[in-house]
Amino acid sequence: MESIGQQIDQLREELNIHNYNYYVLSNPTISDFDFDKKMQELIDLETAHPEYADSSSPSQRVGSDITKTFNQVEHIYPMLSLSNTYSEAEVVEFYNRVKKDLNDDFEIVCELKYDGASISLTYTNGKLTQAVTRGDGVKGDDITANVKTIRSIPLSLRGNNYPPSFEIRGEILMPWKVFEDLNKERAEQEENLFANPRNATSGTLKLQDSKIVASRKLDAYLYYMLGENLPANGHYENLLEAREWGFKTSDATIKCSTLDEVFAFIKKWDAERKNLPVATDGIVLKVNSLLQQKNLGYTAKSPRWAIAYKFQAEQEVTRLLSVSYQVGRTGAITPVANLDPVKLSGTTVKRASLYNADAMDALDLHINDMVYVEKGGEIIPKITRVDIDAREAGNPKVEFITECPECGTTLIRDEGEAAYYCPNYMGCPPQIKGRIEHYLTRKAMDIAGGSETVEHLFNAGLIHNVADLYTLQWEQVAELERWAEKSAKNLIQSIADSVNIPYPRVLYALGIRFVGETVAKKVAKAFPSIDLLMQATVEQLVEVDEIGERIAQSIVDFFRKEENQDIISKLRQFGIQFETCETITDQQTNKLSGLTIVISGTFEKHSRDEYKTLIDLNGGKNSGSISAKTNHLLAGANMGPAKLEKAQKLGVNILTEDEFLKMIE
Repeated sequence: MESIGQQIDQLREELNIHNYNYYVLSNPTISDFDFDKKMQELIDLETAHPEYADSSSPSQRVGSDITKTFNQVEHIYPMLSLSNTYSEAEVVEFYNRVKKDLNDDFEIVCELKYDGASISLTYTNGKLTQAVTRGDGVKGDDITANVKTIRSIPLSLRGNNYPPSFEIRGEILMPWKVFEDLNKERAEQEENLFANPRNATSGTLKLQDSKIVASRKLDAYLYYMLGENLPANGHYENLLEAREWGFKTSDATIKCSTLDEVFAFIKKWDAERKNLPVATDGIVLKVNSLLQQKNLGYTAKSPRWAIAYKFQAEQEVTRLLSVSYQVGRTGAITPVANLDPVKLSGTTVKRASLYNADAMDALDLHINDMVYVEKGGEIIPKITRVDIDAREAGNPKVEFITECPECGTTLIRDEGEAAYYCPNYMGCPPQIKGRIEHYLTRKAMDIAGGSETVEHLFNAGLIHNVADLYTLQWEQVAELERWAEKSAKNLIQSIADSVNIPYPRVLYALGIRFVGETVAKKVAKAFPSIDLLMQATVEQLVEVDEIGERIAQSIVDFFRKEENQDIISKLRQFGIQFETCETITDQQTNKLSGLTIVISGTFEKHSRDEYKTLIDLNGGKNSGSISAKTNHLLAGANMGPAKLEKAQKLGVNILTEDEFLKMIE
């Protein structure tokens, strides 16, 4: 019979092989269900037997929600940027300069220039030991925990012919499909959209919560190896070896001996890049021989043996026909340009987002203007400028509306906000229907139906808010046009089933402005019942990790509205889950009664939010600042020196993580 250690090793080996097949070779040999089952089996075994812990285990890819700060790490080899060129003439100039400086035959490696976030990976004895961002080129952030969640990056290498220690560099990317889904989710929350996958990737890698990073499904391509005792003297040959060790390298990479071959590669991928699953913005040309690279050397900013040829952004000129305005579920007004249809990047573009009043004014748009349109990050159509010379006299300037296009209410604009809003929260139809549609979604209450269902029920006067869903009878629905008895019963059943949806998803379903799925989880963890949350102040809310003042104020404003209080009261009567799965009363104690505790720093055993919850559950009070009323400072690593100094000056008792946990045993 296999020992526990053997079972764990066997599962790790199997999961590493399946990861490689799926994420590097794009040739899965196991179903997602079976993979997840094996992963859970491994996690259960490792949890039960911590003595077999291994930082390179496939289980480390799921991430953790324990907050960690990023340490700065100096690069062994500086991460310099490449010189950019935008014309074939400059490519010829680069080629001839290399030829003259080397005075010898040479080969050029042509690679796709991926548009993501640069990363440096260090492997020691075949294990990933460190992942560092480019930073300023001299030093960057250690984001190893986040990078371990990227399944196309091997945690352990295949084979055994790799150097004892080496560095490999590449680009971390967000695939187009993931980017589109993420922006769609942000649009539903009326949050600012990411302009392109590069920005989304960079923002994701900076997150302190590696569980969220794991959910973003980032990808990576590796393209350059550094170190002593590399397997080959050629850059291209080293990439071939890296592929054998389990690294994902681009199949498009080729080695060229002539300028004609280089230009053939550029021409091919200027067209073909539109079919790739990730963003590219050019071609990188590198001298292949490592010895020749060394002889060519570096300028202060970039290597002399490499250059980047940047593609031109595809754009077209078309006519602006009109501007229409959409009302979101939170009342935000979004201007949309309606255009003469134009073909762009393989699709027909008829509309382009103008984002907000400021963005629209910056373009100085007039009706019937000829405008330049391109796809931001190749996906989102946007107007980049106006052909002023083509403007006809008398074309009326586009002015942002002052009244809601749906209900006629005068629009408002909060200080510091880019968007205008319709304040008619309870009377503006698109807002009401939008909130109900959001409530139904799969990530929220998972109720069968969508915008068409809500339209039917709202227009028939059967629902006016989300609480009305729970008073519906299937007979009422079946009477509506295009509704059959079976579909009506399915709707009513899915509404009934929604009472089992857990509290964090209910919080997300309420549609509080700026509270997306991730924020809802954070808030639900910090305030494990709706009652605690409804009593929370802005000051208490901003103490939750990644919750800023804008989100905190939005939550407070939401619960101040009598209409929302009434809806929550009704939903509670229908059995909706408004607290965490474990009942609050079962967990509550008075061990910290009358004590005010400040939390500062980062922790190993629990996240900051979990500690705040433990303080609340044990009768204590969380505070964000130290004062004479503070009883204890729960001090983690990397806490601010000013806070520590003030605590010592006021004689506040300083607790370690273990001392605090002992207090509430």
